[in-house]
Amino acid sequence: MPKIKTRKTAAKRFKITGSGKIMRLKAERSHLRRRKAKRVLRAYDRTVEVETRGEKKRIRRCAPYLW
Repeated sequence: MPKIKTRKTAAKRFKITGSGKIMRLKAERSHLRRRKAKRVLRAYDRTVEVETRGEKKRIRRCAPYLW
């Protein structure tokens, strides 16, 4: 059986926790940040879990060797 190629962008964007959750960074964190509230800016620094089943399935297909 040949190896499956990993999509490198998916491998860089998602991390797997010890319990198997897929974590991602929030969007809109790159520019126009001066006008946002400090509380919102701090929230961008945290990672959030990917919740929908379809998204998890798609990420598993894109990056099969993250696990």
